[in-house]
Amino acid sequence: MTDAHQHGTHEEQAADGAEARWNAVDGYLTDLLAPEDEALTQALEASDAAGLPRIAVAPNQGKLLQLLARAMGARTVLEIGTLGGYSTIWLARALPEGGRLISLEYDERHAEVARANLARAGLDAIAEVRTGPALETLPKLAAEPGAGPFDLFFIDADKVNNPRYVSWALELSRPGSVIVVDNVVRGGAITDADARDPSVRGTREMFELVAREPRLDATAFQTVGTKGWDGLLVARVVE
Repeated sequence: MTDAHQHGTHEEQAADGAEARWNAVDGYLTDLLAPEDEALTQALEASDAAGLPRIAVAPNQGKLLQLLARAMGARTVLEIGTLGGYSTIWLARALPEGGRLISLEYDERHAEVARANLARAGLDAIAEVRTGPALETLPKLAAEPGAGPFDLFFIDADKVNNPRYVSWALELSRPGSVIVVDNVVRGGAITDADARDPSVRGTREMFELVAREPRLDATAFQTVGTKGWDGLLVARVVE
């Protein structure tokens, strides 16, 4: 075995060990502070049964979204990217009586799973799932009387269009609205200015848009855990 091969093996073992520790910490924190109930567990099980990709937020991330919505007193939420409705359940539960959540999902099959999960959780009167490409749905939503402004936005869809989604969130916002964008670190690839990955390029473009947009006050942070190495952007509309 060459020294280079040994070095690579050691690095791989270290990475595997780090990931195992991340997962263990996530499990510990989730069990204590963000335990799943039957509706959340069944939402994931139904998503798995339908063959949906396992890319929903982690339970502690869902709890973070819920706490953020509650802390700011959100009454209206717009989610871009529904998947099986797991994050939608966390967010919808934060809303007061009379609150409203609209979630936009490209795939009709995903939307059907999400609607069933929301109904099982008793949230179908609060949360509505609309289907179609979000960049086609958003202009229609903006034209609806009384559709906005929204208090909180959660963007977790195709990363190529992150800049366009943030721009639409601004269009549908008010001063004090908060925009959260998921998966913004991309395993560290976000630092690669020459990246060819469209998801990385779209996310970098989103960061640049946010950085130069005077109406937004923002930060971003890295996360590690059961979802690997990634991160979130959180922005507040200031004017």
